[in-house]
This record gives sequence, structure tokens and C-alpha cells, in this order.
Amino acid sequence: MALRTILTDKDPALHKVCRPVTSFDGRLHDLLDDLKETLAAAHGAGLAAPQVGILRRCVVVVDANDEMLELVNPEIVWTSEEQQDGLEGCLSVPGMWGMVERPMRVRVRAQDRNGAFFEAEGEEIVARCFCHELDHLDGHVFTEHTDHLYTQDELDELLESGREPR
Repeated sequence: MALRTILTDKDPALHKVCRPVTSFDGRLHDLLDDLKETLAAAHGAGLAAPQVGILRRCVVVVDANDEMLELVNPEIVWTSEEQQDGLEGCLSVPGMWGMVERPMRVRVRAQDRNGAFFEAEGEEIVARCFCHELDHLDGHVFTEHTDHLYTQDELDELLESGREPR
């Protein structure tokens, strides 16, 4: 396992559509292990392969049990109608936050590291992470979904004053 460098929003790789994973081999296993190690070191909630410069459709997301869930070739198969507006940040857009509307619940269908299909469902922060990380696989970053970006200082000031971010 190895820590990978997380690319920033300026890198063109973050704005490209990823290719499906077709080989469920040692290279994929190494990538998934590296994604998990890199995510743990960065203290994030999710990480997609393009964020470390690999244009393949795989992500890791921390689930409701604080376990890292590996999703290979994931797709959203169902979302609740109920929406939630919440703060989002991104390891590829360090120090910036924005309000983003996402479904309250999301179900994804994916493959595991050996190619077996499964479904996983998440609520609130996990649902937000599913949407956020799968957006990365299609070349999108959360900043496209928000009207205003806050620096950490601006966000701290807002929260201290008791006002809500918009």
C-alpha cells in the first residue's frame, strides 16, 4: 500500500470521464488499497480514483459504520425524492466549502474488488458521499453545484455568529 498524491481542482484529470474497470486483478486491488490508505491519511469521507490521477471508475466511501466501502464501476440506481442542503468540501478543493443539495438517501450498484455485483444504500452524509464521489467519475467537482464557496475562515466566522451558510 502507498499514499497517493491527491490532485487539486486545477488538474485536467479531475475533469475527465473515467473508463470502466474491466480487469479485477492485483493492480485494481493495489489501487483500492492505496485509495483507502490515502483517504485515511487525509481524514476524508470519500475518495475517487481520478483524484489520484487514475481515470478508472472506482471510489472508496466511509459508510455509516465507519468502514471503508469499495465501489468499482458504481452507478446510482435509486435516490429519495427528499433533498437535503448541506455543506460539502473536497480533498481536491482544499480549504473551500459550499452548500450543495443532494438526495437524503441513495442506493448504488457496484462491483467489489473481485467483480461481484452488490448494492449499498446510504443516508445523509453517506448518500452525499455517494453522489459526490460518483460525480468525480464523470469529471465533475462539487463546486459546480454551489452558488458560493466559503473559505475555512469565512465558514468559522459564520458558524460562530450563529448564521447559516447560504
